[in-house]
Amino acid sequence: MQNQSRDGENPSNSILHNASNAKYQNHAPWKKATASLSLVLLGSGMTLAGGYLAGHSRQISESASNLAGSRVNAAPPIAAGTDPNFVIGVVQRVGPAVVRINSSRTVKAQIPEEFNDPLLRRFFGSQLPESQDRVERGTGSGFIISADGRILTNAHVVDGADTVTVTLKDGRTLQGKVLGKDELTDVAVVKIQANNLPTVALGNSDQLQPGEWAIAIGNPLGLDNTVTTGIISATGRTSNQIGAPDKRVEFIQTDAAINPGNSGGPLLNSRGEVIGMNTAIIQGAQGIGFAIPINTAQRISTQLIATGKVQHPYLGIQMIGLTPQLKQNINSDPNSGLSVEEDKGVLVVKVVPNSPAAKAGVRAGDVIQKLNGELVTDASGVQKAVENSQVGGNLRLELRRNGQSLNLAVQPGAFPTQVQ
Repeated sequence: MQNQSRDGENPSNSILHNASNAKYQNHAPWKKATASLSLVLLGSGMTLAGGYLAGHSRQISESASNLAGSRVNAAPPIAAGTDPNFVIGVVQRVGPAVVRINSSRTVKAQIPEEFNDPLLRRFFGSQLPESQDRVERGTGSGFIISADGRILTNAHVVDGADTVTVTLKDGRTLQGKVLGKDELTDVAVVKIQANNLPTVALGNSDQLQPGEWAIAIGNPLGLDNTVTTGIISATGRTSNQIGAPDKRVEFIQTDAAINPGNSGGPLLNSRGEVIGMNTAIIQGAQGIGFAIPINTAQRISTQLIATGKVQHPYLGIQMIGLTPQLKQNINSDPNSGLSVEEDKGVLVVKVVPNSPAAKAGVRAGDVIQKLNGELVTDASGVQKAVENSQVGGNLRLELRRNGQSLNLAVQPGAFPTQVQ
């Protein structure tokens, strides 16, 4: 989005999500990123920036060696009255529906434009470098959601792939077709030609509570059908909190061990239901992994299967939840360009030109206090309400502007493709 962010993103992070925004760091401490996290998406050979890197056995070996020297997170103690072998039952039921996804694409190496000069070619000919194609490969995980071969995985696992193959637990390898992918939520659907396949059962991620059991199955570092256990550490982690402001997801945090290659694999509850899709870890951290809630993944996948794409409602504003301290910081900052009178609500920091919010009359400095009659106190709540709305529908905003109340009706638009 260039220097623009999606609805609900905290400007203290979103304004700084690319290099061109670094200038903001020198103006206002309240606009600085809350943390600088190195987030790693978990498809082997993939990076957060969307890069597609070749997977090398040496790199995998070095990663495995580093892991071997790291502290291992022990599983939580089993509660009294719980079958100590319940994980075995979960793995036996769900394991056959977890797959390995290998993807590859051919990339043409670029040579400097100067080498294409006809004069140089004439005199130096074969001595000049030629562009060469190279094949880049990545590996991730997925899980089967329909007996006829629909598979959920991460978008970054199959992003830009020329070929996708799916390996089942029974050893079969089948050609896969990407039915659709959505970069904003990092969800993709792959289809293979097969019948009577084992499938997973989907749970309800909206009911998750920190402390519940979490079981991950996937193919970390090329080690197929690896099982790890832990707990749900937290829910509702915003994309800004985990250092991925380009995503539009409230993540599940877990301490179940997940590593490169786990991307797209299932995170399960103690009943063996899928509650999330493993996606990312913070590099260098211990026991901090993130998963996309299955309710989000299911909603996105339904649209991908039906149309091959997803429409995300958006308003076109940058915003941040107000506190008395933040109000003081903004008002004392001569470079903020804003004057805030309210202690609570969601402050609109910037309005994207020609966006739905701009067309409705929303201005920078407005404080959103209610959305569709419901009180709002943080930007993530506004973002969630917008995401759950309909493109072309109506949202009622109750604002405070220059000490006066104002009601505006905004029609969310479809998130611009070029912004993604």
